[in-house]
Amino acid sequence: MTGSVPPSSLDPAVAARLKRDDRGLVTAVVQQHGSGEVLMVGWMDDEALHRTLTTGRATYWSRSRSEYWVKGDTSGHVQHVRSVALDCDGDTLLVTVDQVGAACHTGDRTCFDARVLLAEVAS
Repeated sequence: MTGSVPPSSLDPAVAARLKRDDRGLVTAVVQQHGSGEVLMVGWMDDEALHRTLTTGRATYWSRSRSEYWVKGDTSGHVQHVRSVALDCDGDTLLVTVDQVGAACHTGDRTCFDARVLLAEVAS
């Protein structure tokens, strides 16, 4: 990933707070602004985060295709970024968006519409 990718323009103060995995990635949990609905999970490296913060469009690193992708560029299902927050450990981003259309590649509103694994937890 880093071999052909130019150095990121991410603010060094922000970059210093990130705890990346061994591939240089941070988990990005994507949530609908207003409702709090969890839409999907993606991956960002420093450059994807920089692009997200500077363009207002959610940009991710595709682990399967080894390339950047801007949500909605091919599907039209755009994510307009409202805010980005970093968790206390520095290893997960919370990206709050206004989702246009489906968030999931299957065409579902959210990637978490599938069957529930555990419907109720005993207290």
